[in-house]
Amino acid sequence: MTSLELYSKGACVWIPDPDAVWVSALLLQDYSPGEKHLLLQLSNGKETHYPVASHSDLPPLGNPDILEGENDLTALSFLHEPAVLHNLRVRFLDYSSIYTYCGIVLVAINPYDQLPIYGEEVIDAYSGQDMADMEPHIFSVAEEAYRTMTREEKNQSIIISGESGSGKTVSAKFTMRYFAVVGGAAQQTSVEEKVLASNPILESIGNAKTTRNDNSSRFGKYIEIGFGRKGDIIGANMKTYLLEKSRVVFQASAERNYHIFYQLCASRELPEMRGLKLDAPEHFRYTSQGGEMQIPGTDDLSDLERTRNAFTILDVQPDQQMELFRILSAVLHLGNVNIQASGRSSDRSYIDADDHSLAVFSKLLGVEGPQMAHWLCHRKLAVGGEMLVKPVSGQQAIEARDALAKHVYGQMFAWVVQRLNSALRTQRGRTKSFIGVLDIYGFETFDRNSFEQFCINYANEKLQQQFNRHVFHLEQEEYVREELTWSRIEFSDNQQCINLIEGQLGLFDLLDEECRMPKGSDESWVQKLYDQHLTKKPHPHFQKPRMSNSAFVVLHFADTVQYECNGFLGKNRDTVFEELINILKASQSELVAELFHQQGNVSSVANGSVRSGKRATKEHKLTVGFQFRQSLQMLMDTLNSTTPHYVRCIKPNDLKEPFMFDPRRTVQQLRACGVLETIRISAAGFPSRWTYEEFFSRYHLLLRISQDQDQAQGSCRQALPQLIPDPDQYCFGKTKVFFRAGQVAVLERLRAERLRVAAVNIQSRVRGWLARIRYTRICLATVTIQRYCRGALARRLALTLRYTKAALIIQKTYRMVMVRQLFLMIRQATTTIQAFTRGTMARRRYRLLVVERAAVLLQARVRGWLARQAYRRVHSAVVFMQCCVRRRAARRELMKLKTEARSVEKYRMLNKGMEVKLMQLQLRADQEARESAALRETLHAEREATSAELVALRATVQKLERQKQEKPQPCIVISEKKVEERRRAEEKASQEILQLTQELEALQREKDRFCKDREDLSARLFEQEKAQEECVRQAVSQAGASLRAALDEERRKYQGLLRDFTRLEQRYDNLREMSLLTESTKGHRRTDSTQSLSLEPLSPSPTALSPQSFNPLFPFPSAFSSPEEVRRVSVTPPSLERRASVWSLETPMDKLMERMDVAKDPAVKMKGEDLAHAYDAVRVANKFLESQLRSQRSQREEELEALRCQLSQAISGSSSDGQRQELQELLEAREQECVRLRRELKELKNTVSLRRLLTQAFTQETPSQPKPATVTGLLECRKRDETKLIKNLITDIRVDSALSLPPGLPASVLFLCVRQADCSGDQTHARSLCSAAVTAIKAALKKHSNDVDMTALWLKNALLLHDLLTQHSPKQTLDSDELVPLTADLSDLIRTLSDLCIQAYQQLLSITEKRLQNIIVPALLESETIPGLSGSAVKLGTSRKRAGSDPRTVGGDAPTMAAVLRELGALHTALSHQALPPSQMEQAFHQLTYLISASALNSLLLRKDMCCWSRGMQIRYNVSLLEEWLRSRGLQTGGAVVTLEPLIQAVQLLQAGKKTESDAQALVQTCTALSSQQIVKILTLYSPHSDLDERVTLNFIRTVQGLLKGRSDGQPPQLLMDVRRVFPVTFPYLPPPALHAEQLVIPDCLKISFLRRA
Repeated sequence: MTSLELYSKGACVWIPDPDAVWVSALLLQDYSPGEKHLLLQLSNGKETHYPVASHSDLPPLGNPDILEGENDLTALSFLHEPAVLHNLRVRFLDYSSIYTYCGIVLVAINPYDQLPIYGEEVIDAYSGQDMADMEPHIFSVAEEAYRTMTREEKNQSIIISGESGSGKTVSAKFTMRYFAVVGGAAQQTSVEEKVLASNPILESIGNAKTTRNDNSSRFGKYIEIGFGRKGDIIGANMKTYLLEKSRVVFQASAERNYHIFYQLCASRELPEMRGLKLDAPEHFRYTSQGGEMQIPGTDDLSDLERTRNAFTILDVQPDQQMELFRILSAVLHLGNVNIQASGRSSDRSYIDADDHSLAVFSKLLGVEGPQMAHWLCHRKLAVGGEMLVKPVSGQQAIEARDALAKHVYGQMFAWVVQRLNSALRTQRGRTKSFIGVLDIYGFETFDRNSFEQFCINYANEKLQQQFNRHVFHLEQEEYVREELTWSRIEFSDNQQCINLIEGQLGLFDLLDEECRMPKGSDESWVQKLYDQHLTKKPHPHFQKPRMSNSAFVVLHFADTVQYECNGFLGKNRDTVFEELINILKASQSELVAELFHQQGNVSSVANGSVRSGKRATKEHKLTVGFQFRQSLQMLMDTLNSTTPHYVRCIKPNDLKEPFMFDPRRTVQQLRACGVLETIRISAAGFPSRWTYEEFFSRYHLLLRISQDQDQAQGSCRQALPQLIPDPDQYCFGKTKVFFRAGQVAVLERLRAERLRVAAVNIQSRVRGWLARIRYTRICLATVTIQRYCRGALARRLALTLRYTKAALIIQKTYRMVMVRQLFLMIRQATTTIQAFTRGTMARRRYRLLVVERAAVLLQARVRGWLARQAYRRVHSAVVFMQCCVRRRAARRELMKLKTEARSVEKYRMLNKGMEVKLMQLQLRADQEARESAALRETLHAEREATSAELVALRATVQKLERQKQEKPQPCIVISEKKVEERRRAEEKASQEILQLTQELEALQREKDRFCKDREDLSARLFEQEKAQEECVRQAVSQAGASLRAALDEERRKYQGLLRDFTRLEQRYDNLREMSLLTESTKGHRRTDSTQSLSLEPLSPSPTALSPQSFNPLFPFPSAFSSPEEVRRVSVTPPSLERRASVWSLETPMDKLMERMDVAKDPAVKMKGEDLAHAYDAVRVANKFLESQLRSQRSQREEELEALRCQLSQAISGSSSDGQRQELQELLEAREQECVRLRRELKELKNTVSLRRLLTQAFTQETPSQPKPATVTGLLECRKRDETKLIKNLITDIRVDSALSLPPGLPASVLFLCVRQADCSGDQTHARSLCSAAVTAIKAALKKHSNDVDMTALWLKNALLLHDLLTQHSPKQTLDSDELVPLTADLSDLIRTLSDLCIQAYQQLLSITEKRLQNIIVPALLESETIPGLSGSAVKLGTSRKRAGSDPRTVGGDAPTMAAVLRELGALHTALSHQALPPSQMEQAFHQLTYLISASALNSLLLRKDMCCWSRGMQIRYNVSLLEEWLRSRGLQTGGAVVTLEPLIQAVQLLQAGKKTESDAQALVQTCTALSSQQIVKILTLYSPHSDLDERVTLNFIRTVQGLLKGRSDGQPPQLLMDVRRVFPVTFPYLPPPALHAEQLVIPDCLKISFLRRA
C-alpha cells in the first residue's frame, strides 16, 4: 500500500484557510491518480472541490484520532504544519497544557493566567525523573540539563527564545528556581537565594511595558549557574546584551519606560524618598510619552520594596541603594530640562539659570549646574591645533541631553550587573561545571524597524543556525548509533543571510565605515548598501523597497523585514560629548564618579562611545554594532562548547487574553522560532521509530510467521518487506526499526483492514451460529405451543361441565338461604321490641331510686360541711395564738444562738498561725465552756417559763370547761318557722353545692388542660434540652477536633524545627571536620585526649526547645503534676533549676496553708530546728483540737435533741400560733447552725494531714543531710570505669553483638548504674553518667545513619531510658509504693532524651524513605505484576523517545512491588525485633504509606502514558498487594491504609466509565479524596489503551467540572500532593516494670564484667 492509497473515502485532510490558516475536511470519495479535483466536506457540512494539479498538490493528511493531543510533535504519524498547529491548539485549549515537546525543543505557550503547576511538590515530582516519562514541563528540561551535567560532567545551556510577551522571562525564572531548589538540597543557601534575588532587580531596571507584553525584557541575558562536585550551586555569573537605551528617552504609544522609574514615582511619599523631589509620572517627559502610567494588576510601590529587599540580599548597602535611586531620579529630572532655541536662524540654544529641573538634577548628581547647562548647549571643536567652543542648535542640544540620559542609564545598568556578578561569584571553591540560561529576545518585526530590531534579528539568525546544526547533528547521531545506511539530510542553512550582515563589506562593515566618515549620514550609508548588494554583487537576501529610498529589506529565515535607515548611524555611534562626561567624573557623589571613571577601563556591551574634541580619538572608539558582534560571537562559542536545550515560547494572541488561541500569530511564531524546521528535518529522515518489541506488540497481527515475543527482531525483518515493498521507506537498526513519514499510517491502515476482515469473519460465524440457535428454538417453541393448546381445549370442556353442575347447586342453596333469612329477621325484630320495652320500664324505676338516695346524701354532706367549717374556724384561731407565742420564744432563743454562733466563728481564726496561737485556742475553749454553761442556764430558765405558761394555759382551759358545764342546757323548741328556714337553707345549700359541683368540674377540666399543657411544655423542654445537649456535644467535638488539629500542627512544627536543628548540627560537624582537616594539612597539631569525651549539647537551646517537653507539643506525657510547675520549669534555665531544686516549686504544705488561709510568711521563714519545734507544737495542738471538737460535737447533739423534745411538747401544749412559729424558726436556725458546724469540723479535720506534710517538707527542706534510699538489685559503676562502660556498651559495640542483645538491655544497664549512683548519694556521678550515655547514643545514631536495625535499636534504648527516668523522677507520681524516686534532678536530660527519640525516629524514616524514593514509581506504576495485561496496549506513536534524550537501559532489573515490600518488611522486622510499641509502628508506616501514595499519585498526574485502563488495573493490583501486606501485619488501624485512598480513587477513575452524565455523578461521588484539579487532570490525560477504547470527550469533562463546583470537599487548590508533609510523632508513656539486676542476662561479649551488683 502506497501513501496515495491513504487518500480514500473517509480520510481526513487539511486545506488552507485565510482565517484559521488550516481547516480539516473529509474526503467524500477515493482519490485516483490523474483526477484534478478532490470532493471534500468541511467541518461546517459544506461540500467543496479542491483542485489537484499533481501529486505534490494533494492536501496534507490528518493524523489518526488516537494521536490527538500527543505531547511530542515528532511522534505524529504525519509531520507537517497543520498537524503541528492542530496538536498545539488541542493541548492548549482542550487540555490546558501549555507545554509540548517537539523533539529536543520544548514549546511553551503563554497562558496569560496563573497556573498551579510550579509549586515545590511539582519540583519534587520532576526531580530525578526521565524526560520521556513525564508530561512536558519547563522543569523537565531543567532536570534533563541538570542530570546530563552531573552524569557527563559537561556544561549545559538552556536557550529560551521567543518574541516579546511570549513568557521568556517567566520561563527563565522558573528554570533558575528549579536549580536553586534541586541544587540547594531542598534548603536554600545564600548563593541560591542571591540567584533568585537577581530576578526582581533585573526586571525593575531592564523590563518595561510594551504593546505586546506588560513585562517585556528589553535586553538579553545569559546566566551561568556554577555547580560544585556534589551538584550544589556555588556561584553564578551574568552577561547582558544590547540594552534598549532608547526607551529611556522615548516610548511609543501605549508603552512605558523601565519599571524602576514608575516604582520611584509611586514611592515619592516615603520619608527617605522625599529628597529626590519626585512627582507623579505624568509630570516627567521620560515617563509620560506612551500615555500608560499604570499596569493593571501591579503595584509599583510593593515592587520597589521587593527590589530593595533583593538589593539587600545581594549585599548592596542602603546608602548605595539611595545613590542609585538619586541617579535614576536625576535622569527623570534631566528630561524636564527646558532647552530653548535662540539666534536668527535658531542655530543657538540656552537654558534658563533658574531652571528647577536642572537644579534638582545637579543637586542629585553632585555636579555644577551652570557647567552642565553650558555644555549641554555648546560643544568643543579642535581647529588647527586650537580648541574652539561652538554653540549648538536647540535640536542638537535636546539630542545631547537625551544622549546623556541614555549614557547615564547605561552606565548604571552595567554597574548593577557588575555588582550582581560580584555578589554571585563563587566563594566555596572552584566551579566544576555550569548550566547557562539564555533569556534572549526573539525574532521581531514591527511596522517601523530600526537599529535595535536589526541587531535582535541578527542574533536570532546566529542562534537559528546553531539550532539547525545541532538538530541535524542529533538526528545523524541517532542513525550512527543504530548503524543505519543513510544519506545526508539536506536542511536550510542561513549562512548566506549571516554573511550579508557580518561578512566582508556586509551591512555592519559598511555601517562602521560610514560612522568613521566625517560627514557620514544614514542616506549615504543606504546608498552604499544599494550599490554593493544590488548593483555590483546582487545578494539573494537583500532587496530594495519599491516606494522608499531610505530603507532596505533583508530576507531572514523567519520573515522578510524592512528596516528604516533613519537613526542607524546615531545609534551605532551612541555618542556622548566628553565635556559632559568630565563634569560627571568630577561629581561629589562617589557612585556617580565611580560609574564614569570605570568607563575607560571596562568595556561594556551596553556602553557606546564618548565623543571628544579630537577626531582621531573618536575614530578609534568601538561602535555598538562591533561590540554586539563580539559579544554575540563569544556567546555562540560558549553555546557551542555546551550541550544546548531549547525552549521556544509562543504568544497565542496579541490581546493578552487567557487561553485564547490565534492560529495566524501562532503559525508565524512557529515558522520564526524553528519548530517547523525541526519537523522538516525529522520528516526528511526517518521520523517514526519503534523498538522491535513495541513494533511486534503493535503489528503482530500483520506478521504471518512465529508469534514469539523473543524473536521479535527476526520476525520484523522477515515480515516488513512483504508489508512495505519499497525498501527506501524503512530501515532496520540495532534496536529499532525506522520509517519514513506516512509509513506508520500505512501500517495502521493495513492493521485496521486486517482487523476489519477478521471482524467480518467473526461476524459471519457468529451470525450463522445465532441463526441455527434461533431455528432450533423456533422448532421447540412450536411443539410446546401445540401441546399447550390441546391441553387448554380439554381443560375448557371439563370446566364447562363443572360450571353446569355448580349452577344447579347454587340455585338450590340460594332459595333456601332467602327463606331462612326472612324467618330470622322476623324473630329478631320481635325479640328487639320486647327488650327495649322492658329496659325502659326498668330505667324509670331506677331513676326514682337514685333521686331519693341523692337527696338523703346531699343532706348528710351539707350538714357535715357546715360542722367542719365551724371547727376549722375555731382550730385556726387556736393555731394562730400558739404560733405567735412560739415565735416570740423562738426569736429570743435565736438571738442567743446567734450570739453563740458568732463565738464559734472564731474557731476558724484560731487555726491561723496555730503554732503561735496555741494558748489563745486554750483560752477560747475555756470561754466557750463558760458560754455553754450560760446557755444551759438560759435554756433552763426558758424551760421553766414555758412550763409555767403551760400550767397557766391548762388552768384556763379547765376553768372554761367548768364554766361550760355549769351553764343550763337550752330547751329544744322547733317551730314551723325554723323548719321553713331550715328547708330554705337546705335548698340554698343544695343550689350552692350544685354550683360548686359545676365549678369543680370546670376547674377539673381546666386542671386537665393545664396538665396537658404542662406535659406538652415538658416534652418540648425535653426536646430543646436534648437538642441543646446535641449542639453542645457537637460544638465540643468540633472544638476538640480543632484543638487536636492545632496540637498536631504545633507538634509538627516543633519536630520540624528539631529536624532542621539536626541538619544544621550535621552541617556544623562537617564544617568542623573540614576546618580540622585544613588545619592538619598546614601542620600536625596535638589533640587533647579528653576532647573525644566532651559532652555536646543535645538540644538547640535549653530555653528554646525544652518547654515543648511540658506542653502538648512534646510527644511524651509530662512528668509534672501542676500547670504552675510546668510554666515555672519551662521558663527557668537548667542552671537555676539545679540551684533552687527544692524551694523553687510550690510544696504541698504551701498548697494546704493557702487553702486553709494560713499565712505563709512564718512557714517560709522557718528553717532547721524552728521547723521541728513548730511541728511538735502543731501536733499537740492537733490532738487537743480534735478531742475538744469531738466533745463539743457530742454536747451539741445532746442539746439539740433536748431542744427538739421541748419544742415538740411546747407545740402540743401551747395554744399560741405565734410561739409555735417562732419555735419552728428557732429549730431551723439551730439545724442550719449544726450543719455549718459539721462542715467546719470536716474542714478542720484536714489539719490532721499536716503531720505527714510537715514531715515531707522537713525532709525536702533539709538537703544537707540526705538519707540514702535502700534499693537492691542495682549495678555499681565506678567513676574511673564510666568511659569504659560507655565505650563497650554504646560507642564501640559491634553490629552483630548489638542486634543479638535483648531489647533495651543497654538502657536497662545504664539506668541501674545511674540509680545506684543516685542511691549512694553521688548525684554528680549519676548526672554525668546519664549525660555521657545520652551523648554516646547520639554519636551512635550518627555512626549508623544508614542502618535501619541499629537505628531502631538505639531508638528503643533511648525510649526505654526516657521512660525509666520519667518513672523514677521526683516530680512524677509513683505508681507503686515499691518505687523509690531519684534524688537527682534529671529533668533537662529527660527532655534531651525526648528530643533524641524524635531524631532517631526521623532518622529511621529517612533511611527507609531514601531506599523507597527511587523504586516507588517504577514498582507501583510501571511494573507489570499481572503479565500480559498491557502487552497489546501499546499506544500508537508513544514509543518514540525524544531525540537527544538519554536512551533507556534495556534488560536491567526493574523494581517491582516485591522490592517495596522488602524494604517495608526490613523496617517492620527491625521495629518488631526491638519490641517497640505498636503505636510507634503504626505511626511509622502511616508516614511511609503517605509518601508512597503521594509520590505515585504525583507521577500519575504528570504522566500521560500511565492514564489508561490497563495501567489502572496494574496499579490497583499493586496497591492491593501493599494493602494485604499491611493488614497481614495488623498495621491498618494506624491510618496506613487510609493514606492510600487518593491513589486508589485515582485508579478507580481510570477504570470507571466516562461517557454519560450518570457516570460523571458516580465519579464525583466516588472520588472524595481527590481534589477537583486532580480529577480533571486525570480525565484530561486519559489515553485509550487500544483501538477499542475511546478518549474522554470534552463535554464529559465539562460536566464533571460543573458537578465539582458544587462540591465543598475542603481540598487544597493545588494539583499535586505535598510529598514533604511530615506527620508529628507521639511517644506514649508506658511505665516499664520494676527493673532488677538479677533479671538481666548480660552476655560476655559486652565486656562489662567490671560492674558490681549492689
